[in-house]
Amino acid sequence: MIVKIVTLFLIGMAVLAMFGKLRMPRPPRRTAAKCPACGRHRIGKGPCPCKKG
Repeated sequence: MIVKIVTLFLIGMAVLAMFGKLRMPRPPRRTAAKCPACGRHRIGKGPCPCKKG
């Protein structure tokens, strides 16, 4: 009985591993996440701090 449960568990894990290898297509990014002038990460829609002052 235990051997049957362990075997079914291992088969289930193998099936999950096969589906885990498949990757869904990711949507492309809308805008650049970094400032083109200084290279800092931009957060939100406002201007970069390097261009404020």
